[in-house]
Amino acid sequence: MRHSFSVDLRGIVDLLGRHLYASPRAYLRELLQNAVDAISAHPPERPLVLVEPPSVTGDGSLRVHDNGVGLTEEQVHELLATIGRSSKRDELGFSRQQFLGQFGIGLLACFLVADEVEVVTRSAAVEGAATVRWIGHAAGHYSVEETAERSEPGTTVTLRPRRGSEHWLSDETVLRLADHFGSLLPVPVRVGDRTVSGGPPWLAEHADPVARQDALLEYAAGTLDFRPFDVIDLDVPAAGLTGAAFVLPTPSNAGARAAHRVYLKRMLLSDRAERLLPDWAFFVRCVVDASELRPTADREQLYEDDLLAETREALGRQLRAWLVRLSATAPTRLGRFLAVHHLGVKALAAHDVEMLRLVVQWLPLETSDGEMTLAEFRRRHRVVRYTAGVGEFRKLAGVAAAQGVGLVNGGYAYDAEILNRLPLIDPEAEVVRLDPAELATHLDVLDPGTELGLRDFLRTASQALHRLGCEPVVRAFEPVTLSALYLEGREAARRADRNAALESAEGAWADMLGEIGAEPAAPAALPQLLLNYNNPLVRRVTALDDPLLVRLVVEALYGHALLQGHHPMRPVDTAALNRSFLGLVEWAVHDVEENS
Repeated sequence: MRHSFSVDLRGIVDLLGRHLYASPRAYLRELLQNAVDAISAHPPERPLVLVEPPSVTGDGSLRVHDNGVGLTEEQVHELLATIGRSSKRDELGFSRQQFLGQFGIGLLACFLVADEVEVVTRSAAVEGAATVRWIGHAAGHYSVEETAERSEPGTTVTLRPRRGSEHWLSDETVLRLADHFGSLLPVPVRVGDRTVSGGPPWLAEHADPVARQDALLEYAAGTLDFRPFDVIDLDVPAAGLTGAAFVLPTPSNAGARAAHRVYLKRMLLSDRAERLLPDWAFFVRCVVDASELRPTADREQLYEDDLLAETREALGRQLRAWLVRLSATAPTRLGRFLAVHHLGVKALAAHDVEMLRLVVQWLPLETSDGEMTLAEFRRRHRVVRYTAGVGEFRKLAGVAAAQGVGLVNGGYAYDAEILNRLPLIDPEAEVVRLDPAELATHLDVLDPGTELGLRDFLRTASQALHRLGCEPVVRAFEPVTLSALYLEGREAARRADRNAALESAEGAWADMLGEIGAEPAAPAALPQLLLNYNNPLVRRVTALDDPLLVRLVVEALYGHALLQGHHPMRPVDTAALNRSFLGLVEWAVHDVEENS
């Protein structure tokens, strides 16, 4: 036997309230939506949606009137009493373009705030059609009867609040919700004696472009709660989209998902719509209206499909074009923008060649020669060397600059990606990540006579540093105030990480790491302690005759170089630093006692 499903209306309403609609406030949006769609289906000479709050009705109820197409008794049974059935879909299931709703569940939202919904309607499409009253109850039943209550075509919906939901139908709440959802509707919407609807501000006609710009800035200040840095017009015909992007005046969080104000066919979809723009465009907030994009069933977000993806790409191109235009026509203003939103522009440049050109030409980077653009740095240096970390750059920048080696700080977000993409627009550029050990090759070597005289000192220093996994090297370099510099090549750093992992691992994991790191590294891969022969202290140390004092001073210089370079201190390093400090103190006290 064939049976039909039974529907528990209370269960459906509970499902809508808990899982579909974000808030009971959606009831008024659905009522406005149905009223506007009714007018769109059969436009009268003077269209109007009239909302009467409790102060007008006088009995605590809310009434919404429209003079649209209305319904016949047959349509009342078919549409109002069948969940999921909508007159706004064609035979293929697609929504008709001019309608806002399409899911056939909008009227159910009224049961979020009322136990009883009354609809009085008269069809404008059928000559002589009777006026019908439909009363639906949250318990799951309804009644239909003819009435003489309404003589003109259209529909009136009356809600009587359930106990505890009266505040959702109060005058203040109704006016606020009507203004929130319906401020851009093309049909006049009046709440009591106040009209809340109007056209999109970006489509308003202005004789003066400056006046239009000022009007949009004021609109953003009132709607989005900030006065924008600039306004960018948006237009995507394929999506029927128009609107404006408002550039934030302060830095934004790149990790936070941007939320935009989106209208569909002039009805507010959401003031926190996501995924409208590419992820890199977090420096703007948009207000747009679209006729072709699809909403999710709860009408809170945009439905992710091919058209939304194409729209996202088109909007991204328009934002990029604004940046390029700004660089060509207002470089000073571009500089102010980059000072605030450099992170978003760099994120775009990491995969967009046009933005890469803009960043190379206009965005200052931190270099060993001071803050300058990459284009200016390229005019000074044939090879673009960079560090992958901020700490590494700060440790090496001074030494590199003194030797005439150009160095760029690639430790900030997207900088390394941008530097490695430089050859795309500058094929002659050579971009190299600096291996710290390589810097030693740019320092001046000592003459053979001096090297020979330091042989005994280097032997003693090597003995002191051997147990610390380091080797001493004497070079002459600037700045003269720097006595020692600890340089650890990338291979040495990787070996140190392996050793640290081995020390902390246990069981099978330790055996596995032991196999991986079993092959010893070549001596050349050891970190180096560069001792600056130009430094007066180092010169005096190299002339000492006491091997014990030499070892103490070298260990002290080693520990100081680690601290200056912000390198991690191993237990053996801390022990060496403590030993050298106490040994030098003891030696100094002993020397004072002998001379006294």
